[in-house]
Amino acid sequence: MGNRNRRGPYVCGIDAAMDVVSGKWKALILWELDHHGVRRFAELRRGLPGVSEKMLVQHLREMEDDGLVHREVYREVPPRVEYSLTGHGRSLNEALAPLGEWGRGRIGRIGAERLRVEAAR
Repeated sequence: MGNRNRRGPYVCGIDAAMDVVSGKWKALILWELDHHGVRRFAELRRGLPGVSEKMLVQHLREMEDDGLVHREVYREVPPRVEYSLTGHGRSLNEALAPLGEWGRGRIGRIGAERLRVEAAR
């Protein structure tokens, strides 16, 4: 599981799942790899506008430790590294699909509510 601090023991499956997918970018990394297949680091970074190099490296390492992402290093000059989803990563992405549907159905309302709250502050 790497050197990341885990909360466990978990109280339920949602608790464990949220620990694995915690962080702003992990679900988006899953989506990017699921929809575009094998990606190099720079391709992932271009597909995730706003993510810093440090954050992408950290999340990819954690996801590799959690068995969600496979990192393939090719011994070439210059070195080539590619990332892809494992079976666990694909199954997690499938589990997140209904959450994405829920968000798509409410994206306008969520955005409008956040603007309203910000304006009231």
